[in-house]
Amino acid sequence: MTTMQDPRGLAGERTSPRTQEPMLRLTWTDPVTGTHGYLVVHTLVSGLATGGTRMRAGCTLSEVEDLARGMAAKTATFDLPVGGAKGGIDFDPKDPGAVGVLERFCQAMRPWLDAHWVTAEDLGVPQHLIDDVFERLGLEQSYHAAIRRSPDPARTLRRVHAGLNAPVPGGLLLGDVVGGYGVAQACLGAASAWGWEPAATTVAIQGIGTMGGGAAWYLHEAGMRVVAVADAAGTLYDPAGLDVPALLELRDAYGEVDRSRLPGSVRQLARDAVVGVSADILVPAAISYALTPDNVADVAAKVVVEAANAATTPEAEAMLAARGVPVVPDFVANAGAAAWAWWLLLGQVGADPVDSFHRLQTEMRSKVALLLAAWFADGVPPRTTAEELAAANRAARLAAGDAGVTIP
Repeated sequence: MTTMQDPRGLAGERTSPRTQEPMLRLTWTDPVTGTHGYLVVHTLVSGLATGGTRMRAGCTLSEVEDLARGMAAKTATFDLPVGGAKGGIDFDPKDPGAVGVLERFCQAMRPWLDAHWVTAEDLGVPQHLIDDVFERLGLEQSYHAAIRRSPDPARTLRRVHAGLNAPVPGGLLLGDVVGGYGVAQACLGAASAWGWEPAATTVAIQGIGTMGGGAAWYLHEAGMRVVAVADAAGTLYDPAGLDVPALLELRDAYGEVDRSRLPGSVRQLARDAVVGVSADILVPAAISYALTPDNVADVAAKVVVEAANAATTPEAEAMLAARGVPVVPDFVANAGAAAWAWWLLLGQVGADPVDSFHRLQTEMRSKVALLLAAWFADGVPPRTTAEELAAANRAARLAAGDAGVTIP
C-alpha cells in the first residue's frame, strides 16, 4: 500500500476545482486476486470525508480521484460539515469473487473507515452489500466513522436504519430512491427555468439502475415523458413515452431489462443511441465520461443533467456550452443521496419520507434555479456558478473555525 499526501488539505481554494490536488491517495493490491483498489481523500472537514465505494473492471486511480474531487464539491455546495473522498476497485462486480475482494479492500482500509471515511453504495456496490461487509468486520454500517462520534451510537444507528429502510410508494425503500429523486428534482428545476410544463417535457436517460431508474420513476410520476432509457444491452425508445413503472419491473439484479417481455411499441436501438435521442433533457446516469468530444455532437437535448459522476468530460462540456446547451453538473444534480445521508446523520430529517423529499426538493430546485439564472443572464456555465457557491460555503466554514461534527 502506498500513500501520497498533500499538506494543503482544506486549502487550495485558488486552484481550479478540476485540477486541485487531493489530500491523500492510497493504492491497495488484493493478495488473493492481484487486483487494485484505491482510496482518494480529497478533503477532510472535522476529520471526516464522505464518498461511496465503486467496483468495476477498469476502474483507475485517476477516475477515483475525479470522483473524490466531485464529492468534495458536493459536500461544499450543500454546505455539509464533511469533506470528500471516494473508493474504487478494479474488478468485475458480477464475478463470483467480488464480495471477497470488497471485504478484503474494506479490511485494508479499516483505519480510515473506522475513524475518517464515511462510505456508501456506488456503481457495482449496492448499499446492502457494503453494509453486510461492514457488519462482518464489526463496524455495523457503512456510516460507521460518523456514527461512532455520537454520544449514543446505538440510537443514531437506529435512526439511520429507520431512514434508509423507510418504505416509499412503489414498494421501494427511501435509501434506495432518494438519489434518483434528487436527480428528478434537478430535471424539474431545469424545466421550470425554461418555463416548460412537465407534461410537455421529454427526457432521455442513460442508465436504469439505482440512480437512473429512480430518476425515471419520479419524472414519470411528475408527468414528464421519458422517451428513452438505456441499459448495458441497448436503448429502449418510445416517442409517445415509456411505461416506466412496467419497465422497471422487468429489470434484473444488474439493472438490465428483460427484452422478451417488452411492449410492441418499444423500439430497441443501439446502446449509445440514447445520447442522440430527440428530447428536451438528457440524463447520463450510468458511467463516468459518457459524453466526450467523440459523441457530444450527437446530443440533441437542450440541457444535460448529470446523474452519473463525471459524466461529461471538460472538453465535451465546453463544446456543449458553445452550442448553447448547459450542463447541470454532477456535484449538484446527483448530490441528493449524499446530502440526505448527512441530514439523516445530523438528525435534520428522520424516517418520514415526506420530510426528506420536501427538503431535497427545496434545496435542489433552488440550486438549479441559481445555476440556470446565471446561464440565461450572462452565459455563465452552471459548473462555474456551482463551484463559486461551493468555494464560498467552504470559505465561510473555514472562517467560522472547525468546531467538529456533532452527531446526535
